Formats: sequence, structure tokens, C-alpha cells
Amino acid sequence: RRVHGGYGLCVAKAQYPIAEIVEMLKKKGKKVRFGIHPVAGRMPGQLNVLLAEAGVPYDIVLEMDEINDDFHDTDLVLVIGANDTVNSAAEEDPNSIIAGMPVLRVWTSKQVVVVKRTLGVGYAAVDNPIFFKENTGMLLGDAKKMCDGLLTKLKDDS
Repeated sequence: RRVHGGYGLCVAKAQYPIAEIVEMLKKKGKKVRFGIHPVAGRMPGQLNVLLAEAGVPYDIVLEMDEINDDFHDTDLVLVIGANDTVNSAAEEDPNSIIAGMPVLRVWTSKQVVVVKRTLGVGYAAVDNPIFFKENTGMLLGDAKKMCDGLLTKLKDDS
């Protein structure tokens, strides 16, 4: 399991339910890691600090270069409030204005769940093809409310 957060996670303060979800999954024997883009949260290190504040163990918080090659072996990636940092157009569309930009290759995993308020574009104003890939499911809404809902569901199923 992989989690990638972005600006939306930071704004919504979803790090607290995410930290609880991580703890529950780890207790069930699941391997959970965070993939952090260098500019996740709009400035370097912002997401790392927020995750640390919520009690996420630092040893499962990995930089993009440490985790990118693992996505193809990953069952599920949960993308929370991120857009440009996971935009496959950077690698798949040579005519895109973000072509060549380093991104987390979440779309190569078996399944992707994206939590976002809308299907709108990110800061770079580029549509994100991963929203429409067959292995992607979308949870549209406020990141904290969606993560609270996921946490409640996990608790109910325990």
C-alpha cells in the first residue's frame, strides 16, 4: 500500500485520519509507505512535517526517488489532494507543458484511488490522464471528510 499526499491533504488537515488508517493497516499486517514528491504541499518539506505532527513514523515516509520504482509492484496507491505531482502526462505526452517534469508514477500500480474535491486541473493547469485510467477510482470531496469516511469504514470492518 502506498499513500501520496499533496496540497489538498495539507489544506484539509487530513494527516490525522491518515495516520490512524496507517496504524490500523499496519496492525493488519499491511505494508504501508508514503511517497513524497519534492514539492508536495506547495513547498519542500511541508507534507513531511504535517505527517510527523500526526505521528506517522518517519521510516515509512519516502522521497520520490526512493519509491518510484516500486509502484509497479504495489497493490493500491491512495493519492490525496495531489494532481500535478502524479500527472502521467509528464511522461506519456511529449507535447504537454509538463513533459519531463519528475512525477510519482502512481498509475503503474495495480489500483489507484484519488481523493480530490473535483476533477479540475492542478497548479500547472494541465488535465491529469490518471483520473480516467481503468485502474483509477475517484473519491470526490474534501480530503479530510473522505479520509474520515475511510477510517470509519475500516473501523466498522475490524
